[in-house]
This record gives sequence, structure tokens and C-alpha cells, in this order.
Amino acid sequence: MWMLAAKFPRNTVTTMSYINKPKFKHPQMQTNDIGLTRRDYEGTLTTLCGGCGHDSISAAIIQAAADMSLEPHRVAKISGIGCSSKIPSYFLSKAHGFNSVHGRMPSVATGANIANKELYYVGVSGDGDSASIGLGQFCHIVRRRINMLYIVANNGTYGLTKGQLSATADLGSKTKSGEESQFDNIDMATLAIELGASFVARSFSGDKKQLIPLLQAGLSHKGFAFIDVISPCVTFNNTDFSTHGYKNTWENYVALSEVDFVPMREEITTSYDAGKEKEITLHDGSAIHLHKTSNDYDPTDKENALHHINAQKKQGKIATGLLYINQSASDLHELQDTVDKPLNSLGNKELCPGSEALKDINSTFR
Repeated sequence: MWMLAAKFPRNTVTTMSYINKPKFKHPQMQTNDIGLTRRDYEGTLTTLCGGCGHDSISAAIIQAAADMSLEPHRVAKISGIGCSSKIPSYFLSKAHGFNSVHGRMPSVATGANIANKELYYVGVSGDGDSASIGLGQFCHIVRRRINMLYIVANNGTYGLTKGQLSATADLGSKTKSGEESQFDNIDMATLAIELGASFVARSFSGDKKQLIPLLQAGLSHKGFAFIDVISPCVTFNNTDFSTHGYKNTWENYVALSEVDFVPMREEITTSYDAGKEKEITLHDGSAIHLHKTSNDYDPTDKENALHHINAQKKQGKIATGLLYINQSASDLHELQDTVDKPLNSLGNKELCPGSEALKDINSTFR
């Protein structure tokens, strides 16, 4: 500390610099439908621990966005505070971005979405940011049905404050220091379903084959899409006694199905046996294929989804895949009958319609 004090005297303002990735890319690198390469969807170099599951989430988002040919300037990425909330720095450097206060990302995302519904909104949070200090905010953004993709990078620990157990740590789970969780955990997927999320999935950062199509489906879904991603903390919570570590997750995660996301522009084909596939068509015409799904599982049945998650949990298993989807739910803009244009594009006449319009509004309350 004294060295820092000597180098940076009182009242000196310092800034942190971030190293960008090299701009060079091979001239024959494959491009997507809008002429961008995968490199165009990357961000800065990561400052996370080597092997952190969060970096795998960044890579999955980059691949998902590139494959979907998303225009980066039409994406708004928002986060709170924590290791997980650093993730937006590592993808889509040309997108809009806002790093908010700890646990308050939902408020910022709600305001931005109300102001401009033409963007793709990606909220990135963690188990501390959403299940502890931001739990109230998380509950309300779900029930308000904001049209966005909300990702929780879930490692069951507070990495930035040296490894205390978080609210998502399972009962009996132990950290690297030997601390054992004495309380039942908050299951984010179950909570999201109960609060009214119309798209709920769970995946593992180490399984990009499953995670990427789930991200793509969540981005295409109209309404609140939630994905709980088990993302091991290699520094503080990757022991044999942690239910959020690599070993336990690989051994105990159970996939409901193999997930394929098929954009609207592609022909939908399948080679799987009849009765082994479910097809869900999204609002934009894209489709989700759930291959080899258990015959008794219906992702549109809310009670069935909750029962399945809890049944797997009792066996020490982690239910992954598309857990629940509701295509008939309205989002906030439909419920509130908001304007189609972004608020910053409205003129004075639209924003201030005059006293007669005010009288009409007041008369509805009499």
C-alpha cells in the first residue's frame, strides 16, 4: 500500500487501461451474412483467472452472435458488479455497453429497453449480483417481462471478495477454504419460472455445444429469456466437494435434450427418429429443435418443468437444457402499449401533445 501511496499521491486521479486484442485477421477468414468475421464480435483481452468458466461464456456469446449475423450496433450489453459482470468487456466491443452498480443492472436494463425496444438486450450477471444484493431487482425484472436475454454466470462463490459462499451454493457444498454451506440454496432457474419468465434454460460453461444454441434461442425469443450457466471458479470453488466445480458438474449434469437452433433463413431438416424430437417455432420464424427429448417432458408445461428440476436436484443432479418456454406471454411493451419509435427519435409534438391531450388523460381517472 505504501508503494502505491508514494507513486500516486493524494488527490491524484488514476485510470485503468485495458489491452485490446490485435486488429490483424487473416484475409481469407470466413465471414457471416453481413460480412463480419468472428473476430469482429470479440472484445478486450480477458483479465479473469486462467481457466475461468466465465471466459467460456464470453466465447459462446461471440460464436452465437457471429453465427446469427447480429449487427453489433444493435446490441446493448449491461452488467452489474463482480467477476461475471466483467464478461461484457470480452465480447462485442462495437455494441452499446453499460456497467452499472452492484445488483442494479435490472433497473438500467429496464430503462434502456423502455427507451428503445429495437435493440437486442443482453444482461450479464452473477449469483452474487442477482441472487443476493440484486435479488429484489431480479424478481421485478422477471415479472415485468422485459424483452431481453438475462445470463447468470453461476459459480456459487464470491470470487472478487476471496471465495465466500454465495446464495446459490448447494447445501453441504464446500469451498477451497473448507467453508461448508449450511443453508438451502436459491435455485435461479426455478425462481425465474415461478416469477413468470417465458424462456428458462440452464447450461454449463464447459458445454458450448449446448450453450451456444440456447443463447441464440434466448436472443430470438420475444419476452424475458433467462439462462443460468454453471461456471466454475477455478481459484476459490473448484474442489471435489463443490457442487459448482468442474468435476461435479461434468459428472452430474443431465441434459434434457440435444438443442439445435435453426434461423428462419435455413431449411429445417432432421434425421432423428419420430417421437424423439420436439420443434418450437419462435416469433421471428426461427426454430428450436429438441432432439431425443424424454417422452414425458414438455418444455411448455410450467409445473412439469419445476418438478423435473427439483427431482434431479434431489438426486444430486443438475438439470440442463431448455427447461421452460411460453410463446404466448406478452412482453412489457405489449402490456404497456408503448410507442414503436425509440424515445430519442420522438419530436416535441409527440412528447408534448398539449393541454387537450392532458385533459383526456385526466378524465380517465375521474
